[in-house]
Amino acid sequence: MPSRQVSEVRVVHGHRRAFVRAGEGPALLLLHGIGNNCHTWSGVIDRLAETHTVIAPDLLGHGNSDKPRGDYSIAGYANGMRDLLSVLDIEQATVVGHSLGGGIALQFAYQFPERCQRLAVVGSGGLGPELSAGLRAATLPGAELVVTALAGVSGPLRTGLQAVEKVGRVAGWRRLGDLAEAVDALLALKDVEARRAFLRTLRGVVDARGQAVTALDRLYLADSIPMLVVWGGRDPIVPPRHAETVRALVPTARIEVFEDAGHWPHLDEPDRFCDVLLDWIRDTEPAAHDLDSWRRLLAQNWDGVARPVER
Repeated sequence: MPSRQVSEVRVVHGHRRAFVRAGEGPALLLLHGIGNNCHTWSGVIDRLAETHTVIAPDLLGHGNSDKPRGDYSIAGYANGMRDLLSVLDIEQATVVGHSLGGGIALQFAYQFPERCQRLAVVGSGGLGPELSAGLRAATLPGAELVVTALAGVSGPLRTGLQAVEKVGRVAGWRRLGDLAEAVDALLALKDVEARRAFLRTLRGVVDARGQAVTALDRLYLADSIPMLVVWGGRDPIVPPRHAETVRALVPTARIEVFEDAGHWPHLDEPDRFCDVLLDWIRDTEPAAHDLDSWRRLLAQNWDGVARPVER
């Protein structure tokens, strides 16, 4: 069967926004991680497009989207996704985010609850400070020189890494496959604008001590929306225990840990990923944002006791 995926471009605020569109039906927005692009979802888009309109963008600063000297904050990315959906005449969507994209999905649901029908995060950022040493090191002074040097020899290194990645996945060495996937993302930063966008994005959410931006203080709001958390049990980049943090703070969330998967469970086990995602969508009703309920949630403390809401 031929692929349903069509590459498109829209100009939003003067910047090119590249994305893949596929299928028809309720909207499903797929947000990739830092250094990746929309093609990280290629193995699951066709299956999801059988029942949904799938929109998988290249985030600003990534892939074929523009890489301006601009705002690469999590809030800025969430704004950009709202505006892209508006240009595409999509009012509401189920939002799925991987890694950095998970942090953006969380922020999108927080900023625009009326536009977010469901929220799914995959190996997500923003749920605890712990992070791999490699990404923390990339925030240090001089990291630009290292990334530039890697990009300069990307051809031979990429060939070798592709071979390593294939061997790692066939042999079940998830950590090796994840390492190859992460380094390959760095090697793809061939032009200076892409490298600068990558580092601005990373330094906006990470420092030498780990993740500096958190959604934990607002995660109780997720009780108002269907939430799915997917994690690889062997994730070497963002620890799987962050999924348990969500389980404790959002009792209504569905938690799925793919024990043998790494940081990219949708790459390691695409069929299972689609099964879980589509089953969760079928079993949940889209959130209906209600302003009074939102006020009551905001008035709650961590103990869950509602406080009087001033009118």
